[in-house]
Amino acid sequence: MLITWWSCHRSSPSSGQTNGGNYSRRGGPAGSFGPVPVVAAKVEQKDTPVYLDGLGTVQAFNTVTVHTRVDGELQQVLFTEGQDVKTGDLLAVVDPRPYQAALDQAIAKKAQDEAQLANAKVTLARNTDLLNKKVIDRQDFDTSKYQTDQFQAAVQADQAAIESARTNVDYTQIKSPIDGRTGVRIVDVGNIVHASDQNGIVVITQMHPISVMFTLPEQNLQSILNAGGASGGLKVSALDRGNTTTLDDGSLAVVDNQIDQTTGTVKLKATFPNTDLKLWPGKFVNARLILTTLKNATVIPSSVVQRGPQGTYAYVIKPDKTAEMRPIKVGQTEGNLALVENGLKPGEQVVVDGQYKLHPGAHVELTTPQTQAAPRKSPAGKSPGPAKGSKS
Repeated sequence: MLITWWSCHRSSPSSGQTNGGNYSRRGGPAGSFGPVPVVAAKVEQKDTPVYLDGLGTVQAFNTVTVHTRVDGELQQVLFTEGQDVKTGDLLAVVDPRPYQAALDQAIAKKAQDEAQLANAKVTLARNTDLLNKKVIDRQDFDTSKYQTDQFQAAVQADQAAIESARTNVDYTQIKSPIDGRTGVRIVDVGNIVHASDQNGIVVITQMHPISVMFTLPEQNLQSILNAGGASGGLKVSALDRGNTTTLDDGSLAVVDNQIDQTTGTVKLKATFPNTDLKLWPGKFVNARLILTTLKNATVIPSSVVQRGPQGTYAYVIKPDKTAEMRPIKVGQTEGNLALVENGLKPGEQVVVDGQYKLHPGAHVELTTPQTQAAPRKSPAGKSPGPAKGSKS
């Protein structure tokens, strides 16, 4: 009986041989695999800008808090909140009557002193003739002469008082000192305003042009100076917080004269025309300073760049359709393009998609995203139905 059991089991094949253990999953002999489908692209040469990115804050080119320069009742407010105004536009009126009265008084005082001066001049002329005839003594002549000088000085003081009073009358008409946009009205009509008030009447901000203050690490300072940043003129772009949309293009105006030791950064100021008012004071933006433009720089799609323990690398497709894992040095990445400083040559083919299936020396099959994502067709040209055992 033991002999019979041993004979039966010896003649039956092993389970591994029955299930095709000498064949791979892809249907070929054990140890062999088909080519890996990948999407490829060529290394290109393009003129590529070299830039520095920093977080910036939009600031008004000029900001003025409009104050009254004389005390009195605010009789009129002639601007609308949010209105664009020009230099010299009348914004408000303070009660001018006390200041007009002071001006009239100064004018009358000057007329009085001018009359006394005229009389003193006539007396001086008469005394000069009498002195020559030795009718009066020298002391009487000197008295008339000095009195004339006194009235002359009084007239000059009256003229200064008139100018001061006229200036105060002009100050009752509050005008815009700059071109800009008015903010929220701070004081309403009927209030008594004073020159010493801290809040003022309204704040005007100049928005054409407008400024952006941003910071960059101190290690970038020398590159900026080498590119001529100290004299301004470098191009700066303002982008939204998502770093996807350019709000406006301007130029670098100022590089701060010192480095912030607390943060290790340097401040920069750029000026933008802001024609479409996409930049608003107080808004946070991403400032992009363009240092230079590299001619015929080597660029690849950003998805080509892979990162590993040894740094960045890319899979290069060799002429024999095998993959080579090659270390590369990437300068910067912008959108879907990466600037390659070394490791690749223009014209070489690199893997854009499908790297996770690759290993050095693997055979590849070039495909496109459309054909790679398309469903498989049956031999009859129809899409295959659900697999057996699947739920519909």
